[in-house]
Amino acid sequence: MLARWLYTLAFYVATPFLLFRLYQRGRVNPGYRQRIPERFGLYRVAPLETSLWLHTVSVGEFMAAQPLIRRLLQAYPDTPIVITTMTPTGSERVQSAFAAEILSRRVVHVYLPYELPVSINSFLSRFSPRILVVLETELWPNLIHFTHKRRIPILIANARLSEKSAQGYRRVLTLTRPMLREISVIAAQSEADGERFIELGLPPASLQVTGTVKFDLNVDDDLLQQAKDLRQQWGEQRKVFIAASTHEGEDDQVLEAFRLIHCERPDALLVLVPRHPERFESVAALLQRHGWKTARFSQPQPVSPETSVVLGDVMGQMLKLLAAADVAFIGGSLEPVGGHNMLEPLAVGTPAITGPHVFNFQMVADLLTEQGVLTTVTTPLGLGQAVLALFDDEAERQRLARLGRAVMEQNRGALDRVLYHIQRLLVRT
Repeated sequence: MLARWLYTLAFYVATPFLLFRLYQRGRVNPGYRQRIPERFGLYRVAPLETSLWLHTVSVGEFMAAQPLIRRLLQAYPDTPIVITTMTPTGSERVQSAFAAEILSRRVVHVYLPYELPVSINSFLSRFSPRILVVLETELWPNLIHFTHKRRIPILIANARLSEKSAQGYRRVLTLTRPMLREISVIAAQSEADGERFIELGLPPASLQVTGTVKFDLNVDDDLLQQAKDLRQQWGEQRKVFIAASTHEGEDDQVLEAFRLIHCERPDALLVLVPRHPERFESVAALLQRHGWKTARFSQPQPVSPETSVVLGDVMGQMLKLLAAADVAFIGGSLEPVGGHNMLEPLAVGTPAITGPHVFNFQMVADLLTEQGVLTTVTTPLGLGQAVLALFDDEAERQRLARLGRAVMEQNRGALDRVLYHIQRLLVRT
């Protein structure tokens, strides 16, 4: 109790700094300066008598949650779904993916309130959720406590906990243990994740190992046709290498690898997609400094045979871009960020390469490596060589495409298991 009181006090003290940080980030992405009252539990949208509440911190978590949200819309047609995010990019994806449902009030999107009791209670009173489903491991002590205090069940879906993250929670066990005891169910991605949660204080009865819902990704024929059309625009005879979700420090390494590729394959095309939209302009400037002839995907610029790089300065079209490529590198892995979703390229039949830093997707990376469908490199030279090897071996690329899709199919089912536990908790409310 004392630990959470001190934590809350610290959050109140930090509030001016949080506002200043929003202002600073708003210089690059104006979305951070918009709808600030929502972060304090002040909403313009009308109150709801009841709802299902899903929290997805940003784009990656929302993309993983989309199939689950659609299943819940079907299963509970009379109950609105409230989706909270913390970033403007996450907000944009929600509003784009569920535009019709937002218009009809089947889906409501707002920002998650800050960890202030008055803000959280304001949110809970306005939206009256029957359940809180948190995607992955976004654990906030006050959010959990005040939701639990209203006897609202809490489920952490697709939960993962790396050893590095577990060490951080161990440092504040006086906060962590009471919080974990207030969670109804943690649906962990793996046994190892589950064991770490129990070690930190989760009651064993609250643990369910369901696997990762990211294997349940569905790719429709329309998207594949769009990717085929896009590839025709780029040039069907050209080899295309996509570097997806890159972070600061990785773009230079990717360009170093692409220079090697370009020497061997002068007609090769690089599609470079930064993870965060606030980096689009700086990466465009980097490409200009390096002298690459570049087309921006967001603009109606033709990709001519002389174009070497397409800058993927868009959100929400990653699957299409991945499906239009021959080989994919998944960013956040050459720098110690923790990696991003390497299942997306496999779902569309594109062989995947990552760097060594994949601790946020360790279970998935280990499985894919064991199945022989994930290549790991540690240097720009290794990346360039791995891409060239796949460019030169059509039979191997096709084999990896088939095997990748088969691995995805074999590991489906986590979505059904998570949905079962949600429905079980809702029966009790």
